[in-house]
Amino acid sequence: MGAARRWGSRLPPAVWDSLLPALLLVNIVTTSAPQGLPVAVALTAALALPLVWRRRAPLTVFAIVVAAAFVQWLMDVQLPADIALLVALYTVAANSGRRGTLAAAVTVEAGALLACLRWAAEGAFLTLFVAATAMAVAAAVLGVNVRTTRAYLAAVEERAARLEQQQEQQARLAVAEERARITREMHDIVTHNLSVMVALTDAAVYAQQRSPDRATAAMLQISETGRQALTDMRRSLGVLRTDEPDAERHPLPGIAQLQALADQMCAAGLPTRLDVQGGHDRIPATAQLTVYRLVQEALTNALKHTPPGTDALVRVECSAGTVTVDVTDSGPRPPLPGATQSGHGIPGMRERAAAYGGRLHAGPLPGGGWGVRTRLDLDSVAEASA
Repeated sequence: MGAARRWGSRLPPAVWDSLLPALLLVNIVTTSAPQGLPVAVALTAALALPLVWRRRAPLTVFAIVVAAAFVQWLMDVQLPADIALLVALYTVAANSGRRGTLAAAVTVEAGALLACLRWAAEGAFLTLFVAATAMAVAAAVLGVNVRTTRAYLAAVEERAARLEQQQEQQARLAVAEERARITREMHDIVTHNLSVMVALTDAAVYAQQRSPDRATAAMLQISETGRQALTDMRRSLGVLRTDEPDAERHPLPGIAQLQALADQMCAAGLPTRLDVQGGHDRIPATAQLTVYRLVQEALTNALKHTPPGTDALVRVECSAGTVTVDVTDSGPRPPLPGATQSGHGIPGMRERAAAYGGRLHAGPLPGGGWGVRTRLDLDSVAEASA
């Protein structure tokens, strides 16, 4: 049986549609009397042959079969090919709407009534009419079930395709978001550490002849800054192994590491004071990393764009649901010739602040200098994740 099903599934639908008309024609040719054979063959062909095209034009084929059956009734000829009416009704129910199915069923029922009135034996009218009605209802119900199942499967396939498209879109968004995150991290790490290393190198070159000890200290600071940059880059790229010694010596930077950052900026030539208010022990690690990167980028910009003698002040206020970051410096920032606004610093800071429901304000201060201020809402992230 399994082999027969597989073999049958390989045949095109037109072959199956041609099989019933062929069987009906063979049956009428082999069973009819010679004197009535031409009429029987002609009527059988008119009833059965249109079924070959029933899938292409179900309503048209149904109308042709009904017309042939009516001619058969007028000529008072009984034929086994009347089963073509049930096949045509099934096809209409399987491929047309509710109105078409109802109209076809009523037509077949009327034909069954006429056939029973003419050909039913005495006393067998009711039995024959009930049997014909049952076959018509069964054909219509089977067709409706096929149409419903087909529509359900089409809806399921459409839903699956839509879900797959949504998953692909979410995957692309996740990749884009991860690329943006890595870009921000790499920008903050590379820009900050290179700026510090350049400032320390200039200081070491300047102090090389006059104060070799200070030059040596600056070179050591450059080496430490480079190692820290490599560690941060490996961590941000997700390739820092848990068994690596640096994994414990260099935790994820946060508010506790701001003092070391301030000392590093002081060594690079930007005197920086740090004022942290409130406890930060309960601040999530990701929020502390955001605070650290915001301060780091703001101080890096101050180091790059302000003249010597500029100092900076970092204020961080921690509460149960918010963290306020305020970084100011005293140096003027005149526009540089040929400078462009295509950097990633300020946009990256705005993206980091927006992730915690904050808005970044960066610009010149009324009394001179430059300020960067934002307020992170920790509760908004907790509600979004919930």
